Amino acid sequence: MSLAAIPTAASVGLVLIGLLIVGLLGWIGLTLSRRKVADVSAAHTAAEANAKLEAATITAEARSAADRVTRQAEEAAAVLRVRAETAEQRAEEIRRGSETRAEELRRESETRASEVRREAEQRASDVRREAESEAQSIREDLREQRLEMERREHRLTEREERLDEQHRAIEERQSEITTQLAELDQRKAEIRDLEDERRRILEGVANLTTEQAKAELVSAIEAEAKRHAHTIVRDIERQAQDEGEVKARRIITGAVQRLASEQTSESVVSVVHLPSDDMKGRIIGREGRNIRSFEQTTGVNLIIDDTPEAVLLSCFDPVRRETARLTLDSLVLDGRIHPSRIEEIYERSKGEVAELCERAAEDAMADVGITDLHPELVRTMGLLRYRTSYGQNVLKHLVECAHLAGMMAAELGLDVDRCKRGAFLHDIGKALTHESEGSHAIVGAELARKYGEDGDVVHCIEAHHNEVEVRTVEAVLTQAADAISGGRPGARRESLEAYVQRLERLEEIAMHHDGVEKVFAMQAGREIRVMVLPDAVDDIAAQVMARDIAKQVEEELTYPGQIRVTVVRESRATEVAK
Repeated sequence: MSLAAIPTAASVGLVLIGLLIVGLLGWIGLTLSRRKVADVSAAHTAAEANAKLEAATITAEARSAADRVTRQAEEAAAVLRVRAETAEQRAEEIRRGSETRAEELRRESETRASEVRREAEQRASDVRREAESEAQSIREDLREQRLEMERREHRLTEREERLDEQHRAIEERQSEITTQLAELDQRKAEIRDLEDERRRILEGVANLTTEQAKAELVSAIEAEAKRHAHTIVRDIERQAQDEGEVKARRIITGAVQRLASEQTSESVVSVVHLPSDDMKGRIIGREGRNIRSFEQTTGVNLIIDDTPEAVLLSCFDPVRRETARLTLDSLVLDGRIHPSRIEEIYERSKGEVAELCERAAEDAMADVGITDLHPELVRTMGLLRYRTSYGQNVLKHLVECAHLAGMMAAELGLDVDRCKRGAFLHDIGKALTHESEGSHAIVGAELARKYGEDGDVVHCIEAHHNEVEVRTVEAVLTQAADAISGGRPGARRESLEAYVQRLERLEEIAMHHDGVEKVFAMQAGREIRVMVLPDAVDDIAAQVMARDIAKQVEEELTYPGQIRVTVVRESRATEVAK
């Protein structure tokens, strides 16, 4: 019911009450008239008296009823007026509340519009600054390119001038060399005549031909070499008999240590690829808040440079770096990058890395055949999945060492399982070196002893770098397996560089001798082929040269096994039949 309808209802009530009263009076009058007509024939006087009395009674009753109806109508009208006043007050309150809410909504909409306008202005300002910065960068790049082209043009001009000067110098030098060659040919002819005369004189004095002298010299050198070899063999046999079976095992272990593997090392690179360069801006965030939150949460430096569609993760801890890589991959894939989301994804990635590490340790144990490691040792071994040593993955290195130690132990008749176990656990301390003081060998031995490993296995761990004196053959096999896996060509970056340097030094030593034409290092550096000029080096000189090169190699280089030196002197006579 509306406010305007309330007074109308009161009026209608009053009108109805009035109509009721009028109707009641009309009915009373009609009744009186009827009775008058019916009693006309009666006694007029008595009828009149009775009619008057009855009319007075009816009139009194009608008035009483009209008074009651009037009072009831007035009470109903009063109630209706009170209700109307209450409704008006409620309507006034609702109107005031509506006006207040409308005012609040208006102020809120104005505030929101102001914020949107400021944000749009700020965004337009950022875009304008970025465009100006990019335009300035392009202008600088163009200026640098123009300067670089000018510098290149200047260098080309200078290079052309130098080439012209060198060309003139070469022509002058060529004319001088032609003159010197003519003089050398003349001197060679004179020297050959002198050598022929000297040879005739020496043959006459010694009563020996050249071939006889060569044969006697070769025989003398051969006899000396045989005596030297016999002396070495006798010394080795005496030493082997003195030291017995232990020394024999060490010699065999040293020979097995020269074994090479065809496997290659791996390199861990923490590079995260992005779907587009626009993602770099989202990773950085407004005023750098996202990248700061990422670095504080993960403890990893995030490097964003000019590399297209890629960012770099830098950290000394490989497990932490891998966790950060998984976190960033998930954030890029999800697209929602903000501080709270970074913390949520990082906690999830930590669990994933822990599961990956444990699974890698279990796979390595299954590969080696070890099933009863303590759970804490398994967890620690899993951390080595992301640890590298000079580019070689440490967990794969341990698996390779275990296989090598097992094969050598089988050949020597030792406990294969114990040797495998010692070689598999020898580098476990590398996962805890940053947490405990001391070398990784000592730390790893303490960890293995703490979780109930056998004393011989603990000794293999602590003695594999000679920090503790070696007392068992199993420890020697662990050292041999470690040296084989880490020292083979291509296993580690440092070993590969040393291997290449040794080959270069071998060729350099041989090339320094007179009369050498070419040198080839063959069979991974285990043989050197020296090609000599047949006119400058004879057969005896070739023997002497081979011996001199071998001695120089023994004195200057460190290498596994033996290196064979072969000097090749070849004479060819070629004619063409026409």
